[in-house]
Amino acid sequence: MTTDGPRRLGCLISGGGRTVLNLHAAIERGDVPASIEVVLAHREDVAGVARCRDAGLSVEVIPIAPESDTSDRVDLALDDARVELVCLCGYLKHFRVGSRWKDRVVNIHPSLLPRHGGPGMYGDRVHAAVLADGDAESGCTVHAVDEIYDHGEIILQRRCPVEPNDTTASLAARVFAAECIAMPEAIQAIAAGRIRLVDGRVLTEHGRSPTES
Repeated sequence: MTTDGPRRLGCLISGGGRTVLNLHAAIERGDVPASIEVVLAHREDVAGVARCRDAGLSVEVIPIAPESDTSDRVDLALDDARVELVCLCGYLKHFRVGSRWKDRVVNIHPSLLPRHGGPGMYGDRVHAAVLADGDAESGCTVHAVDEIYDHGEIILQRRCPVEPNDTTASLAARVFAAECIAMPEAIQAIAAGRIRLVDGRVLTEHGRSPTES
């Protein structure tokens, strides 16, 4: 027997907003029982700002200031929208979890964590590292967020092959296709109560981590 999880989402972006728009499309199709209440970005000229507004989403721009001030303003914007779950959708700045958002933040990362994660590892840097290391596969990871970059427990992963002639661009496209499935799938499971974030752990409805057999 499951209980509903958080359904009011706040999404943070630093780029084109494709992850938010893909999640929004899944919600509109009825695949994810949730709503995107606000999208936050740190610059008005971030491409995702206009794209999300064009899609009818509420967008607020909070410029980067001294970190405590920025985090306070982010908290206020999320609180004003009555956000229950924060989704980092290509957000490249530090998000202050603290006690306020503990067990209420998820992130999607374009690699199979713990490989190729951590500060400075984002976008093409990740895909270039995968290729440089000769990895046979890549993919994406949706994980719970704590105060350490790309560190929280894994909610789910989707894998894809690395092809012999891959460039960073071709690998990025394949990984993003996996992301388009993984993020809605993770949010759907959380909203339906099949996945719960509890005291820094990710638990299934049976009380086990999704990574446990």
